[in-house]
Amino acid sequence: MKVTVIGSHLCPDTLYALNQLVANKVEIEFKNLSASLPDLKVYLAQREGNPLYESVREKGGIGIPCFVMEDGKTTLDLDEVLKAVK
Repeated sequence: MKVTVIGSHLCPDTLYALNQLVANKVEIEFKNLSASLPDLKVYLAQREGNPLYESVREKGGIGIPCFVMEDGKTTLDLDEVLKAVK
């Protein structure tokens, strides 16, 4: 299964998630928001209207790492991703 990880190489939670996914032999596409303004713009547009990010926005967070599964499902929960790939 392929998982798109949206995050930043500057974010410890993103780095941890990437390491866990690699350890579980998950195919990863990494969208590094710190390195790509086009990816950042797409992510921010997605994040603004999505109820998944409501509590993140209320707390002033960014909402990374974010995981997009092959079927298009988006989650902020690494454990959910790891269960799905096993």
